Amino acid sequence: MTLTAPNCPAADFIFEDIRIKVEGIEGIKSCTVNLVFEPEWDIRMMTDEARLELGMM
Repeated sequence: MTLTAPNCPAADFIFEDIRIKVEGIEGIKSCTVNLVFEPEWDIRMMTDEARLELGMM
């Protein structure tokens, strides 16, 4: 995964939330979340629905 900014204040929460949700899927015992910055996050990565909900359209 990538963050919208390298110094995202919610990064720790986001990582833990993703790990908990993925490990909650039947058949998955554990997961590792990797942080990457390439490709750099861009608003075009969001769905139209997400942009609309956040007032970005």
